[in-house]
Amino acid sequence: MRWRNAVIVLLGVVLVNILAQVFVVRWDLTDDKHYSLNEATKQLLLQTDAPIEVTLFLQGDLNAGFRRLQKATRETLDEMDVYADLRISTGSNDLPDSLGLSPIVIHEREQNGKTAQTTVYPYALMRYKGRRAPVALLKNTRGLSGEENLNASIENLEFAFAEALHLLQQTETPRVAILEGHGEPDEAHTYDLMRALSRYYQVDRGSIMATDDSSAIDAHMLDGYKAVMIVGPQRAFSDQEKFVLDQYLMQGGALLWAIDGVRFSEQVLQQEGFTPIVALDLGITDMLFRYGVRVNPALVQDIQCLPIPVNVSSDPQQPNFQPLPWTYAPLLLTSQGSPITKNLGQVSSMFVCPIDAVGGEDGIEKRVLLATSTATRLTGTPGEVNLSDMNPDMSQFKFQYVPVAVSLEGAFASAFAHRMTPEGIIHGEPIVKQGKKSRQVVIGCGSIAGNELQQGQPLPMGYDRYSGMQFSNRDFMVNAVLWLTDADGLISLREKNVALRLLNDKRAHDERMKIQWISTLSPIAMLALIGLIVQLIRRRKYEK
Repeated sequence: MRWRNAVIVLLGVVLVNILAQVFVVRWDLTDDKHYSLNEATKQLLLQTDAPIEVTLFLQGDLNAGFRRLQKATRETLDEMDVYADLRISTGSNDLPDSLGLSPIVIHEREQNGKTAQTTVYPYALMRYKGRRAPVALLKNTRGLSGEENLNASIENLEFAFAEALHLLQQTETPRVAILEGHGEPDEAHTYDLMRALSRYYQVDRGSIMATDDSSAIDAHMLDGYKAVMIVGPQRAFSDQEKFVLDQYLMQGGALLWAIDGVRFSEQVLQQEGFTPIVALDLGITDMLFRYGVRVNPALVQDIQCLPIPVNVSSDPQQPNFQPLPWTYAPLLLTSQGSPITKNLGQVSSMFVCPIDAVGGEDGIEKRVLLATSTATRLTGTPGEVNLSDMNPDMSQFKFQYVPVAVSLEGAFASAFAHRMTPEGIIHGEPIVKQGKKSRQVVIGCGSIAGNELQQGQPLPMGYDRYSGMQFSNRDFMVNAVLWLTDADGLISLREKNVALRLLNDKRAHDERMKIQWISTLSPIAMLALIGLIVQLIRRRKYEK
């Protein structure tokens, strides 16, 4: 009987192993689904028909935090290897240098008080069908602690590898457009935006205006573009242009609006120390209202803001420039509830307009992307911006978390649903009154997407040359366009959450001897207890 049972058990084990080789079944029992891949990632991996080579450069004598990132990277790649042929290897530090990937220098204080310096290459290189793409494993967001940045990096791993593979699989580069013809910033002042987007898209610039009064506009001239960006216009749109944009949206196109709600003169402000502000009528208020949003003709002032250099000297021959807080340049907070802004730091801005969501029953999903802090003031139009307003009355900053950028998703109703087709439009079909599901991003500030020039050279978006700080404007704009054009749902991978469980460093240091003794003696005590129980059971059994 015993031999029969043993043979049955052995056959059962062999059968289970054979089935495990044929049918892969995986259960993720973690609360945060740490070991589960998104369906979009699985589909991306299943579409591959050649090996994927991944070279990891995160090697060497790493501290505990980077070892955790290294382990999470390996686990992510092992999970991806289930759905595709991944070939993982480790590389030398020469290759990331040749790719222009800078190392990270870590300064740590050891227990003896000395400072140790370690150079780390938190990168990977993915190759597929002769093409290659670097993968940045570390996210370094200003304002977050080291543990929080490492946790955000672990949350971003799946998206980082899936994004790289998506780029390698592309056989045709998608196109996006930046509109011109309404006083928008020129190419030099949007250079960094175009350069950042060029990794993913072919970026075209152009106008949809008629070249002369007798010219007609093709209503389908924007077909073929994944997204269209309207950045900082200063002149009104014609009915023909509005119609082209509206019907492009109705056909499933995506729009990004970075627009100002007020008109002012920075040149007059610099020369005279003040400038009047009036409402800026771009002729698109009715369109945006129809889509579910309104950019208000007002400016936000916020206590959480950038400083600007101001001459505090009374002697014009000896100027003395000192940095003073400029409440019209708020540092905007990012929402953790959207894949566009998750794990992003503050976004710098200048002269920002508040945004209201309208039409609550229109079926459009609206999410706040950027907002002010807990101490905000609104300056309506007509009004005035004055450089002497450097010490505002705090009692007037009564508003908090004022939205200045929102995302919209759904099937939008046309702004021309009950209107005639404008003259000068080539449009052979009836007006599409209810659109396909599409997306929009509306930002109440044109300067967020622009860059400054220094000695004729463009600076990065979000770089403040007076303080030397880099903010998250570039990542925000790139993520916004990726979200607008994301038909496969890859951007949703940025919403992955990994719980951050930190040790109490002070307590761990103060009680380390106690913890070491408990860790050492506990297993021995448990084994002794189990042995004692077994002996008592055996004695009682055989005494009977």
